[in-house]
Amino acid sequence: QVASLNATSRDLINQIGSFTDLTKKGAENLERSLESLQEKDLTIRRLQDAVTRRDSVNFALVKSLKGALGNMDDTDIEISVEKGVVFVSISDKLLFRTGSYQVSAKAREILGKVATVVNAKPDFEFMVEGHTDNVPISREVIQDNWDLSVLRATAVVRILQNDFNVDPARMTAGGRGEYIPLASNSDASGRARNRRTRIVVLPKLDQFYSMIEEGLKDN
Repeated sequence: QVASLNATSRDLINQIGSFTDLTKKGAENLERSLESLQEKDLTIRRLQDAVTRRDSVNFALVKSLKGALGNMDDTDIEISVEKGVVFVSISDKLLFRTGSYQVSAKAREILGKVATVVNAKPDFEFMVEGHTDNVPISREVIQDNWDLSVLRATAVVRILQNDFNVDPARMTAGGRGEYIPLASNSDASGRARNRRTRIVVLPKLDQFYSMIEEGLKDN
């Protein structure tokens, strides 16, 4: 009986030892999991901080643009932020005559105000996009709406460069033709909305990555 009790005691002691080992391993695994979660949470917060800083820069840019263009008709010039990008959309009737890519005198005034803002923000690049309605066009130097949209974009870029000293290395000219309409082309008001020039102001990607790196260093 004594021998049996001793054997039982040894078994219990071994089981307790094994349970203790399992408990220690469980605690270590739990600790590692918590550390991993904390690291992920910290990374997420740093990324959120970088996005917040980017949004703050965009807000300042929008405020500057609205201040410069504040006396213009809101229906002809729209400034918005979508997915972290600032857009300035200028109605066709402010910039060009129908079917033309010659920039009007009033348009030069508008572009001068935009240039003042972008020249003061050297960390931004931007794309000038030409957009048309779907009415076919064919002239000596214009085959279709693709041509017209591109020629309008390059006309705007040249004025920003030549008249207002915007660094050409910061600009891209692009034509989107009739293929990204804002409204239906079935009536005159819809076609008028679709004829526009859009300036897409982009923070340089390396600038955004720098914001993230700075956030990682700060934390």
